[in-house]
Formats: sequence, structure tokens, C-alpha cells
Amino acid sequence: MARSVEMTKAGVTATTVARLKERGLILQLSRGLYQSADSDVQANHVLAEASKIAPNGVICLVSALAFHELTDVMPPRVWMAIGSRARKPRVIYPAIEFVRFHEKVLQSGIETHAIEGVSVPITNPAKTIVDLFRYRRSEGRRFSKSTGLNVALEGMKEALRQRKVTPAQIARYAIEAGNWRVVEPYLDAMTVNV
Repeated sequence: MARSVEMTKAGVTATTVARLKERGLILQLSRGLYQSADSDVQANHVLAEASKIAPNGVICLVSALAFHELTDVMPPRVWMAIGSRARKPRVIYPAIEFVRFHEKVLQSGIETHAIEGVSVPITNPAKTIVDLFRYRRSEGRRFSKSTGLNVALEGMKEALRQRKVTPAQIARYAIEAGNWRVVEPYLDAMTVNV
């Protein structure tokens, strides 16, 4: 998978790309994004596409929760965090829901995973849960496409059950993000017998 900019830097001309596309050797996934026609498509293919389209973004919220296998919810769009002042890319496909994170919050808790040869930054399970609590509300313009509280609770419960996170990790990211007062009662309730 490669962007047209990357191919140009590698010395592949637009004419060559057009010929390869015409012969069926490459597929155009979206504007300026191409993939070899014979490549294997993995389950998280759309995350690799989104990462190529928005290289400064980070896969987050429900998409990260699904990647870490902490929910049964299949998000209809890829949730991607970008900086508070970053330019929001215009995207038709794949469907991407951009959320803005303050730079400090955006840079913490990121893991890089290789998906189809693409390095994809994804928030780790503890950071994902804390972010879901941050975007839990449904009122107002900022939260118009909120993930909801139920997804945050399900993710926390499943992450603790599978031992993919510790209460201390969740607490650390919640304090860093400034929403510890919201997360604390739910975390206490889920870890009371642990």
C-alpha cells in the first residue's frame, strides 16, 4: 500500500501508475492511495488505509478498542485522533471520524502495529479506555458523534477481565487527561473484588 506522493519520491511517474492501474496490477483504494492487486487483505485493512491517508493521526476510541479485541462493536467508521490545530484531511473513503486531542494527550499511550506492511499508530488499551470516557457525552457540538458511556464501561470491564490493563495504568492516563474524577468511581466498582 502506498500513497501517490510516496511513489513519486521512489521515482514512479503518474503515467506508470496509470498503466499499472489499467493492467490491473494495482488497485486504487481512494484518492492518491494504491495497493498491489495481489496483496492479502487482513482484518484490519481499513486501519492501514486510514493511517496512510492521515499519516499524522492515531487510531483511537472504538476502532482501537476493536483492534485490541475488547469489544464486539464493529465501528462503521475509523476513529482517528489528530492534533487540536492539525489540518483535517478530506476523505471520502474509508469513512473516518476525526476527533481532536490536545498535543500532550495525543502523544501519550501510542503503540505502533504493522498492518499489511504499514506502521499504524494505535492507542494502547488503557489509554483507549480513558479516551472513551472523555468522549462519552452525547450533548453539544463537540460530542455530536459520541461513542457513549456503555462502550467505555464494556471496554474497561473486558480489558480488566483479559488482564490487558491494570487499574494503575488506567489511573495514570486518566490523571494525565484530566478526567480521573469521572473514571475513578467506575474503576473502583470494577476492581472492588480483585
